[in-house]
Amino acid sequence: MTITQTSLDIPMLPSVIVAPGRILDYVDGVTQRQDTPEEYVRQEIAKSLVREYGYPKTNIAVEWPLKFGSRRVRADLAIFASGAERDQPDAQILIECKRSSIKASDRKDGVGQLQSYMAACPNVSYGMWTNGSERECFHMVTRDGKRILESVPDIPRFGTNSEAEDQPEFDQLRPAASDSLLFAFRRCHDYIAGNQGLQKPEAFWELLKLIFCKIQDERGSDRPNFFASAKERSGINGPLKCKKRIDSLFAAVREDYPQIFKPQEEIELTPVVLAYIVTQLQMFALLDSDIDVKGKAYEEVVGSNLRGDRGEFFTPRNICSMMVAMVDPTDSDIILDPACGTGGFLITAMNHVLDKIADEVNTSSRSHAAKSMSIESRKKKFLERNLIGIDFNPSLVKASKMNMVMNNDGSGGLYQSNSLASPATWTDGLRERQLFGQVDVIVTNPPFGSKIPIDDPSILERFDLGHHWTYNEESDTWVKGTETKSRPPEILFIERCVALLKPGSGVAAMVLPDGILGSPGLGYVRQWLMDHTTILASIDLHADTFQPGTSVQTSVLVFRKKTAEQVRDESLSGQMMNYDVFMAICDHVGHDKRGNSIYVRDDDGNEVIVETRDVVTATVDGVRTKRLHSAQERKIDDNTADIAEAFRAWQQQNV
Repeated sequence: MTITQTSLDIPMLPSVIVAPGRILDYVDGVTQRQDTPEEYVRQEIAKSLVREYGYPKTNIAVEWPLKFGSRRVRADLAIFASGAERDQPDAQILIECKRSSIKASDRKDGVGQLQSYMAACPNVSYGMWTNGSERECFHMVTRDGKRILESVPDIPRFGTNSEAEDQPEFDQLRPAASDSLLFAFRRCHDYIAGNQGLQKPEAFWELLKLIFCKIQDERGSDRPNFFASAKERSGINGPLKCKKRIDSLFAAVREDYPQIFKPQEEIELTPVVLAYIVTQLQMFALLDSDIDVKGKAYEEVVGSNLRGDRGEFFTPRNICSMMVAMVDPTDSDIILDPACGTGGFLITAMNHVLDKIADEVNTSSRSHAAKSMSIESRKKKFLERNLIGIDFNPSLVKASKMNMVMNNDGSGGLYQSNSLASPATWTDGLRERQLFGQVDVIVTNPPFGSKIPIDDPSILERFDLGHHWTYNEESDTWVKGTETKSRPPEILFIERCVALLKPGSGVAAMVLPDGILGSPGLGYVRQWLMDHTTILASIDLHADTFQPGTSVQTSVLVFRKKTAEQVRDESLSGQMMNYDVFMAICDHVGHDKRGNSIYVRDDDGNEVIVETRDVVTATVDGVRTKRLHSAQERKIDDNTADIAEAFRAWQQQNV
């Protein structure tokens, strides 16, 4: 066997240099501001104003000065009409952004500050106060000759003059951008926990129900029913009207997803709390929102509530993307994650395949109508038959189904069973799939650790690796014994994955603890692996990959299952076939041990800024179209995509 060590030289793109401790302003793309928690919130809101609400950057002023009594103050963000002057009478919307530790009730920097600024501007109609977790919006109205502020669900989008207090239309909904959905999910979760008297995990499940209702509304309603008008946020009758609509949506959800929700299950929120949560989510078009935006928001709220004590540490999305890109599945492949958790690998694989379908069909000479039909037909077939996830934790399976529903679906292929147990104990639907020896692609990060050993003899006896092995120095081999021995789950998952793969062509990419690859006492695992598989790649992951969850050292192992004939021939000859192995060190994963993002820096330690382009779905003249937004952004220091690309190039050279 020949080992190929790959070194990656990442080309540096044309860039702008930002001084340490500074962040480039999103609106003007030039000003370097202090990188503070408050500035982070302001920059995210600015991105939302442009990408979601549709305001041109030229209509937005940052740190806009206004006269407040006898002194001058600065509003964080101010919005003006196109072509208008930037004088105090010209401001239409004011926005105040605070760090998360500042609460709306704060006497100095709370909503009272925003309200005072609004009162000082004669033509300001709307205002927003937010700290990322809390968010309050106001509308300035005139009654009996007096200007008064009313609480409203949202500020208006560009080109409208109201926040749509009554029933909105679907073309008024906007795809989430950047961290706006993350803020919304946090806000909703904390509000439920704080105002409903629920523990945080219970609050999560109530939020999950409402996300299901939101998706159901976007998919199945002629006009939006998932909304709460300004008048429905308080009082008695208003919230009850909203609750009636949402209860009707949830009844449809229960009917469509009986495997997730029980027939008599209800939304356990008071009408007032329910109405507030609806107002925080109603403006988003979740189905049109970017996959990464939804994934980041959902994974954070799931991770903070469902992270278990059985070695369950959810795989970062960039690692999922790297592994899926390396195995490069197609819509003809059966794809499996036998320890699917919340579905990160399956979501990534699903969207990887759907993108490939679209690319293949769109480059054909078919008519536009024929292309659409072909894409939908292949997509439907793939989602119904080829995407499979298994997990022992019923809560994770439930959360995974929601994740799939929010991202193109495919939730019908998720099963709650013990992947390591006898197939006779699996659920009927899973057992009927007859997966052994039939799976084309496996991507997984199984639970691992000595604290959660598998010691059930009925499970261990079914595995070669569940038995006691002894090392024979004379022959330099490991010999399997007759007695079973307690094993950490990752060892048994290796053998189970190999058993599930299709002989000769089935490929797996697994996250494994480094001990599997290097510990002297685990030589029998490596011997078994090399006897039954061809090792394609080994990627050494950075120590911070799974931080702040765990500091365990891990690697990604990619292997292909040998045929029975290959195993037999090598055994009889006493020689293993010689082949090359791709190896790389993933020393840049985009975050530090605290989970904070790390950015590319130049030789002097300055952060490098590059131009980014985001495709955002918007409604123009009643038609859903894709618009390109460009911005100057910091570049995440992450070489996982480069490793996947290098591996694919290496494979092509070694075919």
